[in-house]
Amino acid sequence: MLSSWPILSIVTFLPLIGVLFILLASGNNKSSEHNCKMLAIWVSSFTFIVSLILYFGFDTTMAGYQFEEQVEWIAGSGISYHLGVDGISMPFILLSTFLTPLSILASWHSIKNRVREFMIAFLVLETMMVGMFASLDMMMFYLFFEGVLIPMFLIIGIWGGPRRVYAAFKFFLYTLAGSVLMLVGIMVMYLQAGTTDIPVLSDFNFPPELQYWLFIGFFASFAVKVPMWPVHTWLPDAHVEAPTAGSMILAGVLLKMGGYGFIRFSLPMFPDASVYFAPFIFVLSVVAIIYTSLVALAQSDMKKLIAYSSVAHMGFVTIGIFTLNEQGITGAMFQMISHGLVSAALFFCVGIVYDRLHTREIDAYGGVADVMPNYAVFFMIMMLASVGLPGTSGFVGEILVLVGAYKASSLVAFFAATGLVLGATYMLWLYRRVVFGRAEKGEVIRMPVLNNREITILVPLTIFIVWFGIYPAPLLDVLNPVVALISEAVSNTQMATANLQ
Repeated sequence: MLSSWPILSIVTFLPLIGVLFILLASGNNKSSEHNCKMLAIWVSSFTFIVSLILYFGFDTTMAGYQFEEQVEWIAGSGISYHLGVDGISMPFILLSTFLTPLSILASWHSIKNRVREFMIAFLVLETMMVGMFASLDMMMFYLFFEGVLIPMFLIIGIWGGPRRVYAAFKFFLYTLAGSVLMLVGIMVMYLQAGTTDIPVLSDFNFPPELQYWLFIGFFASFAVKVPMWPVHTWLPDAHVEAPTAGSMILAGVLLKMGGYGFIRFSLPMFPDASVYFAPFIFVLSVVAIIYTSLVALAQSDMKKLIAYSSVAHMGFVTIGIFTLNEQGITGAMFQMISHGLVSAALFFCVGIVYDRLHTREIDAYGGVADVMPNYAVFFMIMMLASVGLPGTSGFVGEILVLVGAYKASSLVAFFAATGLVLGATYMLWLYRRVVFGRAEKGEVIRMPVLNNREITILVPLTIFIVWFGIYPAPLLDVLNPVVALISEAVSNTQMATANLQ
């Protein structure tokens, strides 16, 4: 029944209908602003419900694309409007539609200026994110991939902190510069294969020599998006200056664009190059894990500490992807979904206390558990998930990555494991300084407890973080068929390369 409906187009473009209604809402008074907020929350929530319908109609035993929609876009060019989902894109679509209404709700009181424009930016951002993950044409993917930059640039640059303009331009220029080389790569692939259709390109055998150059072009874009060391420096600035809702969606979804790109394009389309460059990726990832963990230990700003921890966690993701085995790739995918939930929750936890004290300096707090015990419990769960405690979603992804890394290289697995120790160190240090001790500062003592809106945001995040930690099967069942197909194809390439040597 669902196959007869253009359900992917509905999920992708439904937020734009909300944008239309918000534009039609007249006036700039408080009542109009409230109406804009309500429209944004209802449309984004309905989009999430439709994406759940998509998920429940998804066949987890299939490795191929489902719910495909394809219409010729430019006549006779091989470029089409082509949407579809598989086990790689389905979790990211759900993550995008789940976090968007929560992020809008997180901004309910903190965004006081240009409320209408902020809600429009967020709904446009949701369309771009979902469209990117659902695209099965390279040109469509590129348009959505780059389209994400515009609303995120505005969210940071207009509603961010004191250095928002600097952070917004740094974010935009870093990510745009990397994507120029990817565009060149797409053009070369089109000239070679005569199409931009992703399923066709995935089966097209590009010459190994060309694969190396194409891999570098795509790597330049995806490495910045992850972000990998040393092109990670835009991330702490963007996070620190972005409003809480912007940080939630930036860490929760946008950082996953690079990892998704590696799995969707680099591994299946450039298998020879992926095998060749895997050791180089391992080195960069290990440096990212250890270096950014040490930098996180030196931070006095809560948001910046969590931003650097995100770089370290994404280092685990890139290691898992380029282990090129089933456990590693599955672990990387699981880690990305887990990190999307956990990092969004952590940034919201920072936003909660920032709204009360208007500072993110760790030394300004202490003894928060005395005055906000329920907040201390939620923050503890998110912190433990971040360090990979068994029973949380963070453990499942990290253990699978380490198993895959050990199969690829025991040395890489050893250095990656040091990140677990360092991660526990800086997160426990943060938690102890902020939550434990006695509440002696007057501003801390007067902080109100969590309100219903904040609890409404934290509860679903907590449920999924614990649920996936205890029972990861619903997510693993979606991932396993397509990951097995990708890892088998790359393994065949490795065997062929070994036989030639």
